[in-house]
Amino acid sequence: MTSTVVEPRRRTPDGEPSPRTKWRYRLSRWDVKYSPYLYIAPFFVVFGVAGLFPLLYTAYVSMFDWEIGDDHPKFLGFGNYVDLFGDGQFWNALVNTVSIFLLSSIPQVIVAVLLAALLNMRLRGPTTWRVGVLLPYAASLVALGIIFSNLFGPRYGLVNSIFEGLGLDRVEWQANRFASHVAIATMVNWRWTGYNALIVLAAMQALPKDVMEASIVDGAGAIRRFVHVTLPMLRPTLIFVVITSTIGGLQIFTEPKLFDAMPGSNNGGSTHQFQTVTLYMYQFGFENFDLGYASAIAWVLFLIIIVFALVNFLLTRRMGRLK
Repeated sequence: MTSTVVEPRRRTPDGEPSPRTKWRYRLSRWDVKYSPYLYIAPFFVVFGVAGLFPLLYTAYVSMFDWEIGDDHPKFLGFGNYVDLFGDGQFWNALVNTVSIFLLSSIPQVIVAVLLAALLNMRLRGPTTWRVGVLLPYAASLVALGIIFSNLFGPRYGLVNSIFEGLGLDRVEWQANRFASHVAIATMVNWRWTGYNALIVLAAMQALPKDVMEASIVDGAGAIRRFVHVTLPMLRPTLIFVVITSTIGGLQIFTEPKLFDAMPGSNNGGSTHQFQTVTLYMYQFGFENFDLGYASAIAWVLFLIIIVFALVNFLLTRRMGRLK
């Protein structure tokens, strides 16, 4: 049998802990209290330099009639915002953005959920299938843009060739406003559906097994279990997928830019039929060199995104209360 001798804490003749003991105790407290903040500090430093400062500086620039190379810009206050809200082309771009978002996000979420349900079944080589649905996301966006621009080509595109083979009329995918939105939304869905499906699949596999087993014991079929058991428990994940796809849809830039018949154009078609807010912002900032007006567009878009983020927060908090 062995015994452990605990060395008593060193104390001064008057009974107080020694200075060395006090210093070690203080360091231990500081380590517990402040070290977590030091661990996460690099992220906030990088965010402040690369994210917060440009955001605040953009708000500052939006208050001026600021062109590239102008050393003494004229202060306008909220003049750029007043002009923006009276700009018909901005509202056209906003309608285009929302239209493409609706045509992409709604089918995207539905197909992603169904695809996740199929991947959640017992399949041979499940890893191969999961990697396969993620390949469009891993592919180059520029390459996908070129491929889909050729697929939806007005003269020699594969889609119009199929339509003609079925006895249907050709579609002017770039000239027609709604058709161009459908084509761009198809590009977005092709790239992001598999990514969202894997997110939903991860949530499905984290669902408690006892609830599923209880529903089977109660006699619920596969479809009934999916509708009344699986989907309600996937609500937080579905809200996350919807909001992230909404934010991405509001910031869509590359797809409509590559879809334009004129390479490098930011017009969004001859009549701006598929010009988005980000394309309009880019056009003013780097074609017209009006940094003040472009900054105002950026901040309005940022506020729109904040509104969707607040909606996400309110829905999540309400779901937590229902639980």
